Amino acid sequence: MTRSLLLPSTLSACELCPRRCRADRAAGERGVCGATDTLRLARAALHFWEEPPISGEAGSGTVFFSGCPLKCVYCQNQEISTGNFGIDVSPERLAQIMLELQDQGALNINLVTATHYAHLLPEAIATARAQGLAIPIVYNTSGYERIDVVRELGDLVDIWLTDFKYADAGLGRALSHVPDYPEVAEAALAEMVAAVARRGGQEARADGTWTRGIIVRHLVLPEHADDSCRVLDAIWRVAGDVPISVMNQYTPNAAMRAAGGDLARAVTEDEYELVLDHADELGFSQMFWQEGGAVDESFTPPFDTTGVLVRADA
Repeated sequence: MTRSLLLPSTLSACELCPRRCRADRAAGERGVCGATDTLRLARAALHFWEEPPISGEAGSGTVFFSGCPLKCVYCQNQEISTGNFGIDVSPERLAQIMLELQDQGALNINLVTATHYAHLLPEAIATARAQGLAIPIVYNTSGYERIDVVRELGDLVDIWLTDFKYADAGLGRALSHVPDYPEVAEAALAEMVAAVARRGGQEARADGTWTRGIIVRHLVLPEHADDSCRVLDAIWRVAGDVPISVMNQYTPNAAMRAAGGDLARAVTEDEYELVLDHADELGFSQMFWQEGGAVDESFTPPFDTTGVLVRADA
């Protein structure tokens, strides 16, 4: 019998993400993701700026986890992805937060970058379900996931909101410090699509918001529209006519502005239109895109602990 990866006991030599760094997180050692065995959250609140099937008008109940297996040089949320910003909470508190978001009217529970805490999700979700959680679970991921973890989460996750960042492994190495992003993302995407199919395919409420499905996101980067087109090729090859979200919200962070070069500016209209046109040529029938001027602070919410649901346990 294959041993489950989603057990706290596996943290003694952690292999939750494709890096398989084998850090002894159970003993307090930090993995490449920056996490120990303690659950750390940066923010939990209603979010209104996901794709329409996710946020609708009521908002998505987003829970931002601290740390990240990727190390993207252009990350807009570096204070939580690599800065260890956040508050330590218990899995029981995570379940309570889910219920509080539901009470606020959230359409779903949106778990943002939860890969390195995936071992805690089955218990937390089960606890919340037992106490009345009735809304879908969204797994919001970089796409850099192990197939085995995706498969184990398949019965818990209702909506997969996954990135597909690069078609060129060299870009993955240079920009996110992983050697194998495209092949890992392709395999994970195939398993996500299969998980949705096993559950009966895409499902929506009367208002058009989803209760089950998958959206594959891609952030267009300046000077890399050609790779974006190859990403779309890969998505089509692996998943077929799956709903996609092509984003133009790239905003240079302080490090990228200081370094200069390609990533020191925003994406041009011509670059973005080139990628959208390629999506049309491939035949994607469900596509979300952003109008000009979409770059806004709404896409990068402030990470503070004032007035949000995340708080230290009593």
